[in-house]
Amino acid sequence: MNNTNPSETDFYDPPILHHGLGPGDLVRTRPVFTPQPVGASGAWQIIYTSTDSRSQLIPASGIVLIPETMAEPGSTAILLYCPSFRGLGGRCAPSQLLATGTEPDVAGIEAALEKGWVVAIPDGRGLGVGAGPHTFLAARANAKLVLDLARAVYRSANLDLDVPVAPVVAWGYADGGRVAAATGELQPWYAPEVDLRGIAAGAVVTDLAALAPAIGRGPGAGLGLAGLIGLSRAYDQLPLRHVLTDEGVLAVAEAQHLTAVELLLQYWQPLQHWCRLEDPWNDTWWRRVLALETLAHVPVEVPLHLYHGERDSLIPVQAGRKTLVAYRQRATAVSWREYDADHRATAQAAISDVLAHLAHDITSRPASSPRSAKAVGESTERTSHH
Repeated sequence: MNNTNPSETDFYDPPILHHGLGPGDLVRTRPVFTPQPVGASGAWQIIYTSTDSRSQLIPASGIVLIPETMAEPGSTAILLYCPSFRGLGGRCAPSQLLATGTEPDVAGIEAALEKGWVVAIPDGRGLGVGAGPHTFLAARANAKLVLDLARAVYRSANLDLDVPVAPVVAWGYADGGRVAAATGELQPWYAPEVDLRGIAAGAVVTDLAALAPAIGRGPGAGLGLAGLIGLSRAYDQLPLRHVLTDEGVLAVAEAQHLTAVELLLQYWQPLQHWCRLEDPWNDTWWRRVLALETLAHVPVEVPLHLYHGERDSLIPVQAGRKTLVAYRQRATAVSWREYDADHRATAQAAISDVLAHLAHDITSRPASSPRSAKAVGESTERTSHH
C-alpha cells in the first residue's frame, strides 16, 4: 500500500489496481485537517478497492473521522454514514467537502463523534477518486462501496485507530437512506465478515419506478435528470442517448459535473423537456433497471429503523409507509417513526432518535455469526440470478 502524502490532485488520481488486491483493501491514505465537523481528533482520506455491477475491481474513496474520546469497549462502533445526494461532479465528494469546510450537513456526524464512534463516510461511486458522474439512485452499486469501506477500516492498522474490529452500524437519509438499506440487504452475502448490528434509514422509497416520474417534475425536476445520468453510469449497458433529444444530450454533458444545488437551479424544466419520450422511464431497459433497484426483495437480517416526515414534499410519506410494509413482509425487524416536519427538518429532528436506536443495536445484539465460504457463495449465486 502507498502511504505517501501526494498532492491534492495526485491523491485522487485513480490508482492502478495490481493483481492480488481484493474488495476492501487499502490503496492510499493520508491524514487531513478538517475544519468541520466538531468533535474529530483526526481524519484520514483513504482510497480503497470495491467492485462494480460486473464484479470488476474499482477504486473508491472516502474519509474516516476519529472521535476525540473513544467510547468504552462494548459501546464503541464504526458508523458507516451514507450522505444524501450532494451532486454528480467529483468535487461533491464528502471526503473533500469536509476537508474544505464546505460539507452542508454535519450535525449527524458530530453527534456520532460525540458518542465516541468512528465515522466512516464513502464518497460514493463516481465521486472523489471516481471518473464521474456519481451513480445517483443506484443504491446497490453504492452499498458495495459502503461495505468495502467497513472492510478498509478493519484493515487500517496505519490510521491510528485505537479500536479492534468493532461493531458496525449504518445510517443514511433520502438517497443515502436507500444506500443504507441496500447495505443491510447485501451484507450477508457480499461482506459476511462485517459485524453489522443495525441500520437507520430516513425518507426511503423501495420502488424507484413509482418515484421516478414524480421527481422529474416540480421544484425537484433537476433530480430526475440526475437520476437518468446516475443510473446510466451504474448500469453502463443502459441506452441513455436514445431517450434524449439533441438538447438533452448537451444538458447531460454539462449536468454530470454539477452540484445538487446547481442541478436544481439550472434544470428546473420537467424531465420530458430533455427527452424524446413523454415518460423516459417507461422504456424496456429502464424499467428493468428500476426493478433491479427496488429494495426489500430480501430481508435485512439486522434491526432496521425507518423514519419519515409527514410533510415531506420531495419524497411523500406514503412512499415511506410502503417501504415499512415491504420490509415487514420480508420478516425484517423494522421500527418506524413519523415526524411532523418537512424533508429537511425531519433529517435534523431524527438525529437523537436514530443514534439511540443504533446504540441499542450495538449493545443488545451479539456479533454477527460467521458464514462458511460455501454458504456465502450459494447466497451470492442466488442473488445474482434474482
